[in-house]
Amino acid sequence: MMNTPLVTPWADPVAPTQSALWQLMTDGGLNPYSWSNGPHDVYAAHSHTYNKVIYVVQGSITFGLPGSGEYFTLKAGDRLDLPAGVVHEALVGASGVVCLEAHKD
Repeated sequence: MMNTPLVTPWADPVAPTQSALWQLMTDGGLNPYSWSNGPHDVYAAHSHTYNKVIYVVQGSITFGLPGSGEYFTLKAGDRLDLPAGVVHEALVGASGVVCLEAHKD
């Protein structure tokens, strides 16, 4: 069982569309939903009881791991696999962020 977050950068120089990411997630057996935040919104440190998969559609968001001091910024097309129980915080970038998210068994 994975217990550290995994970031998968988008490899193509052209950012994907929301519909392309939605298809990618549903093809992978996920049931995505969309959310967004305005510039510089902050999520205080917290954790979840479920595994989470996030794709950034547009904008950017920086996730932090208070336990290890690691930070990583996701931009359009980047994927984050966040295991249940991992304490994390987040800061939305200067242009806001739109994400697709799904819970994973």
